[in-house]
Amino acid sequence: MTDPLRIAGQALFYALFAAMIGYFASRPLYRQFPADAAQIKLSFAHGAARKIACRRLTSREIANLPPNERRPNTCARERVSVHVQLVVDGQIVYAEKLDPTGIARDGPSRTYKKFQVAPGPHEIVARLRDTTRKDGFDYENKIRVDLKSRQNLAIDFKADRGGFIFR
Repeated sequence: MTDPLRIAGQALFYALFAAMIGYFASRPLYRQFPADAAQIKLSFAHGAARKIACRRLTSREIANLPPNERRPNTCARERVSVHVQLVVDGQIVYAEKLDPTGIARDGPSRTYKKFQVAPGPHEIVARLRDTTRKDGFDYENKIRVDLKSRQNLAIDFKADRGGFIFR
């Protein structure tokens, strides 16, 4: 036979356990970033130019290759490093040389960075160099944006779409 006191005790225990789970599911409050801040996220993966340019093979060199390996060009795999710079309101907040990934250094250069800024109007300049030139940048995009509190501005890079994309 079941004891009513035992059933009541189990029900009380389950109710307390459910209340504890409910409390800790919503407390303590966690904020990604403060309510009085906005956020800029710079994130991209980009394969830069090859370190050594492709060379066209002569007809003799093509003939000397095995039939299944014949191709008109030969290319080294290694890529140059990507230089990226992010300027917010005239101050450089991020300047980095991103090396290519992969064992043969032939993969894309990657970055993912977050920056907290005060809400309000900002001028943002994003620059990138992905060639063998020593100074200057190959891509530069500028935007004026009015960020609201807790707003995220994402910055991506797509060379085939003209450079930096602000969303």
